[in-house]
Amino acid sequence: MKQFFRSVFASILVIFEKGTEPYHYKPLNRTILNVMGVLFSGLAIVVAFMVPAGGGFSYMLPVVVFLGLGVTCLVVGILGNERAVCKIWGNR
Repeated sequence: MKQFFRSVFASILVIFEKGTEPYHYKPLNRTILNVMGVLFSGLAIVVAFMVPAGGGFSYMLPVVVFLGLGVTCLVVGILGNERAVCKIWGNR
């Protein structure tokens, strides 16, 4: 099942998993990344419910940005390898 989702989100994962430079992985970084993903996604949902009826794109821009950040953090945190997690944090 994990391989199926890795193939679905391969376009996101390949950005963060490429490279050969050394990295320093800490398991706490993955946990924090998952928490940040949940917080960003939750914030996007809250903002989406607060958009007034008939609101234009300017109201939906924060929803798109926060949801994009949240999904990226969750995908890398759950499906990414250690290099991807370290690349998000900038650990070398």
